Amino acid sequence: MTPQEAYKSDLIDRLQVLRETALWKLDGLTEYDLRRPLTPTGTNLLGLVKHLAACEFGYFGYVFGRTAPIELPWDRPGAQENADLWATPDESTDFIVDGLDRRSWDHAGQTFDALDLDAPGSVPGWPEPRVTLHQILVHMNIETARHAGHADIVREMIDGNAGMTEDNDNLPYTTAELRRTHFERVQAAADTFR
Repeated sequence: MTPQEAYKSDLIDRLQVLRETALWKLDGLTEYDLRRPLTPTGTNLLGLVKHLAACEFGYFGYVFGRTAPIELPWDRPGAQENADLWATPDESTDFIVDGLDRRSWDHAGQTFDALDLDAPGSVPGWPEPRVTLHQILVHMNIETARHAGHADIVREMIDGNAGMTEDNDNLPYTTAELRRTHFERVQAAADTFR
């Protein structure tokens, strides 16, 4: 394996961990909890996953001249504003997860297989629209990490479940009691400024 191939593999492997982290945030929740907006801007778990699928179809597809293999809900004529950021009542969780998100991974995988890191693409609207697969892989790692972080916070707001992965929560405290103690410590520090 060449250094460039190893670097490409590392970027793809890291992206996959982040993808799975975002999906893990959906586990065990009701349809209502998956869909309900928990911030003033409407951030919701299923919408974050749908948005990540939109990003992957766009950045690993359109940017490199590859169309999506399916009709995408946000591209339909008359699609509602921000259609990639929430799930309509007729879009099932399975459709969002398997029909869009995991399918976007497969579509991206075909791009990864076909192109080297220095392969050119174009992102209309970017200050410098000419890009490479390397730049887009870095961009999507950042984008996915950002939205996985959003999903972590939204999930914590629903049921207190937090952390990076099912096997590694990556949190500094190990019990509910330690978490409560930490919360109270932080609250007490903030209260000194009331």
